[in-house]
Amino acid sequence: MSIHCSPLFKSGSVVLVSTLLLAACGGGQEAGAPAGPAAVPVVTVVTVQPETVARVTELPGRTVPYLVAELRPQVTGIIQSRKFNEGSEVEAGQLLYQIDPSTYQATFDAARASLARAEANLEAARLKASRHAELVRINAVSKEANDDAQAALKQARADVASARAALDRARIELDYTRLAAPISGRIGRSMVTPGALVTANQAEALATIQQLDPIHVDLTQSSADLLRLRRALDTGRLQRSAKGEVPVSLVLEDGSDYAIEGRLAFSEVTVDPGTGSVTLRAVFPNPNGELLPGMYVRARLLQGMDDKAILVPHAAVSRDARGIAQVMVVNAEGKVEPRAIRTIESQGGRWVVGEGLAAGDRVIVEGLQKVRPGAPVKAEEARAAAEPAAPAQ
Repeated sequence: MSIHCSPLFKSGSVVLVSTLLLAACGGGQEAGAPAGPAAVPVVTVVTVQPETVARVTELPGRTVPYLVAELRPQVTGIIQSRKFNEGSEVEAGQLLYQIDPSTYQATFDAARASLARAEANLEAARLKASRHAELVRINAVSKEANDDAQAALKQARADVASARAALDRARIELDYTRLAAPISGRIGRSMVTPGALVTANQAEALATIQQLDPIHVDLTQSSADLLRLRRALDTGRLQRSAKGEVPVSLVLEDGSDYAIEGRLAFSEVTVDPGTGSVTLRAVFPNPNGELLPGMYVRARLLQGMDDKAILVPHAAVSRDARGIAQVMVVNAEGKVEPRAIRTIESQGGRWVVGEGLAAGDRVIVEGLQKVRPGAPVKAEEARAAAEPAAPAQ
């Protein structure tokens, strides 16, 4: 079977094929044309320079009472009355509990009478000994009788001393029936009520008094951080404060700042083998009772001044797959260079850099998504980039 094409169809086919060939040739010429130069990305950089910054360490801690006194009876008896309101402020020497004093009062009265009897016997023995001393000189009494009189005098003096000691003991036990506050502070709940029997030196405290103004804050710092701090101070990288004191500020549990500044009182002399940390204790004024025992706080300690600190914005720092901090730097050739750094602490939106950067390094802070290591870039200082553009004329 043969197919016959008309002359009109043939001429149309020739035109179509010619058009496609011309289009193909034109496209090949465009693809083979040399490409123009690629645009160099513009990035914003910060040229780092040494600055003087306060080295502040933030440590966790808990509040601890300045003084704590647990009330325990030193004599046995029945509680007659309680003289305070639970949770109130008490003063040192204030009467808190009254134990039934009747038996101790009777013992005291008996001891006082015994002392009076011993003193009377002493007076009689003294007079007799004095007479015998005179009579023995004229042989009116025997030496044996005189010796007995002198010995009786010494015995009477000893009896007086013993009776006086018994009276003092009875007075002390009578005083112990009045339980007074040993310190000033806030007293907690009472563990006994009137009518309860208490015993001398019992294990359970009747109540606890805590002095909260001032108040202690116990902090923990790793021994490794403490060693680094001392090394930096010894080498002169950090400067000690003029007074040698370490001021401390607090951040409370709700994130607010405590209004009053404290000071570091002492540092523990041993390292806890279980945690590898050292305990630090700070003292804070607490006039309004805002700080209560057992509160979790964060303390900021000024541990020195670093006059050669290098700081970079948070936005310039990223971390690789291993968690190592790094920044992108524009080197002297105008190319991007990755640089690993060691960050020490964060201060006001910037990292304090311990290693990896030097004065004069240009760190990229904006445009990081447009660059890659080794690529050329055009660097603009952050201050110039932040200035508003001039209006068009």
